[in-house]
Amino acid sequence: MTKMLELVITQNQLPPSTTVVIIGGGIVGVSAALTLAERNVPVVLIEKGHIACEQSSRNLGWIRKTSRHANDVPLAMAADRLWTELPERISQKVGYRKCGIMFLSSTEQDLAVHQSWLKSVESLDLGSHLLSAKEIDKQVPGGNRDWAGAIYTPSDGIAEPSVATSAIAKAAIQKGAVIIQNCAVRTLVRSGGQVTGVVTEKGEIKCDQVLLAGGAWSRRFLGNVGVSLPTLPLVLSVLRTKPMAGPSDIAVGGPDFSFRKHQDGGYVITQRGALDAPIVLDHLLVGRHYLSQLAGFRKLLRIKLGKAFIDDLKLSRRWNFKDKSPFEYIRTRDPVVNEDLNQEAISNLRSAWPMFEKAEIDEAWAGLLDITPDSLPVIDRINSIPGLTVATGFSGHGFGTGPAAGQLAADVVTDGSPIVDPSPYKFSRF
Repeated sequence: MTKMLELVITQNQLPPSTTVVIIGGGIVGVSAALTLAERNVPVVLIEKGHIACEQSSRNLGWIRKTSRHANDVPLAMAADRLWTELPERISQKVGYRKCGIMFLSSTEQDLAVHQSWLKSVESLDLGSHLLSAKEIDKQVPGGNRDWAGAIYTPSDGIAEPSVATSAIAKAAIQKGAVIIQNCAVRTLVRSGGQVTGVVTEKGEIKCDQVLLAGGAWSRRFLGNVGVSLPTLPLVLSVLRTKPMAGPSDIAVGGPDFSFRKHQDGGYVITQRGALDAPIVLDHLLVGRHYLSQLAGFRKLLRIKLGKAFIDDLKLSRRWNFKDKSPFEYIRTRDPVVNEDLNQEAISNLRSAWPMFEKAEIDEAWAGLLDITPDSLPVIDRINSIPGLTVATGFSGHGFGTGPAAGQLAADVVTDGSPIVDPSPYKFSRF
């Protein structure tokens, strides 16, 4: 995890009962907890490690509508509003800045993809527009590449993952939510098929509803209760520089690099053209769902068969409430940083913007993304298990939409009026 993560102090005493139990202390889980607490719904959030210890503190911090699937843009728009309101809502700044996001195109063919996306969302009035090479240089000066063009959305922004999720969790506690850390939920308790509680390593807690927001762990938890969720892992390696003079406050995505300014004055950088794809047993079990995606994204994947496969096999896929669960063996999944990818990222960026030659790396980290076949999350009730709702599979987009996704999950759990149409996120589409 990033060394800048703000830790959260919690009571860690399991109450005997509540109305809603949330499993998972990432940004979606804590946002749902905050929403429920504000609605005076008793809620207990249980995290096997500590708040934001996995992908919610390891992502790039981008908050974007640009290039999202058209069906997913309304959730991103709702998230924009909630991010803007968040500092006042929780009485703490989270590094949110509406700095704009730009995606560069090396070829006319790449630019045509952005033009197609613009057409798909033209009714939404996002303010997105194409830029010429000259306009790129004006917005992000100092580059030496001749770009075919770019797509730019001035209303997109960034926030600081090392701060935001922890701040939301603290506000949820202040408003009445109970948060328990270092406590794994082993399984559900059911009576007549209906969820009536959960069993944790510290005992049972009764409840009426359960919201699973377990990120990359959700597939394994669901598999143990007989539900197959098709998600596969990808690993993103990231670096952060020491404070330096840079070209712009705009977050920029190139074909083989990306950068955005960190609130401390450095830059968060990644190799946008490559992700590690560690092979695990799930590739054999659900890989068929991804065949159509593979053709378009194969060149981005650095496929590896090795230690990750063995480590995955060692973790149980079936256990009962008396057994020590996989979530107790691994409190925090901490992927190994791919230093080669990070070196590619900084080298590619220096080639495009020579001012990054002066960049000094302050830290590097890696995070695990849970990817669905269509890269959209599941935010839905599980019909086969009444009382269970899932909000997971965010495919690397969870931080940006987190406040809205958490609110939508809370809406689904309580049968409230949804913040956006939830139909794109139905579990039944798989």
